[in-house]
Amino acid sequence: MLDTFDDKYVVTVGTKITKKEVRVFKPELEGEVRVDMTIWDIMGEKGFRELLKDAYFYGANGVLAVADLTRKKSLNDLDDWIDGVEKIAGKVPIFIAVNKCDLIDQAQFSQKEVSQMAKAFDSDFIHTSAKTGEGVEQCFKKLGDLVVEHQLGM
Repeated sequence: MLDTFDDKYVVTVGTKITKKEVRVFKPELEGEVRVDMTIWDIMGEKGFRELLKDAYFYGANGVLAVADLTRKKSLNDLDDWIDGVEKIAGKVPIFIAVNKCDLIDQAQFSQKEVSQMAKAFDSDFIHTSAKTGEGVEQCFKKLGDLVVEHQLGM
């Protein structure tokens, strides 16, 4: 179901594809720009991802790299994952979402560690919660804004 939350943890073993439209305000273009996103949720297990990465990453215009605040491995894995995308799609905008901010008491990595990861990829980040919705819309808007700027050479 669209825009619903399920708190059961299931490792992605395939691909979940979702469409999302965001509107970003660009004063230099005298108004809003509509960005139609096709989101491929492919993180899952590294071995599975390696088999199909060329097909998944080809043509990507931006990357929303998501780390689970309660699983340090998910932050550590972003490095290889982003490198893999860039090898196939080239240099595209990257934005990092640190998910599960509603579980801050279970955090396995610090703000400093996320900042270092983001800096390494010339990126920024936001804390989100798929459960509460906190930061989710802002996350997609920020990625949309970065993609528009990149596509228009701004």
